[in-house]
Amino acid sequence: MSETLPFGDHLSEDGPFMNDGQRDYFRRKLLAWKSDILREARETLEGLARENANLADAADRASSETDRAIELRARDRQRKLIAKIDAALERIEEGTYGFCEETGEPISLKRLDARPIATLSLEAQERHERREKIYRDE
Repeated sequence: MSETLPFGDHLSEDGPFMNDGQRDYFRRKLLAWKSDILREARETLEGLARENANLADAADRASSETDRAIELRARDRQRKLIAKIDAALERIEEGTYGFCEETGEPISLKRLDARPIATLSLEAQERHERREKIYRDE
């Protein structure tokens, strides 16, 4: 992310959970992350447009197509990430950001700082992953 917001310097645990200062911190963090992703996507598209698609050598063309496919898959993952960022920004506006979707309990500020799109507390996420593993193993 282009704007680094150190936990200790910008995010105070003082006051009620998800107070105005905390919401502002996460809003800025999410917007900076989204801006970085969009900038990288623009650069990728510009790079793909500049690439010479008329490579004479079949091996060069195949390599170029593989690189292009990898880049496009990465951009698709980032497109999905932008949707999650937008959903988090919407939760900030609604006043539900920072609360576990499963339990309704606050998600720790340190977890949110590390993963600002988190929707589950660490405990709920671990339960969810254990359930997924059980279903995968069956």
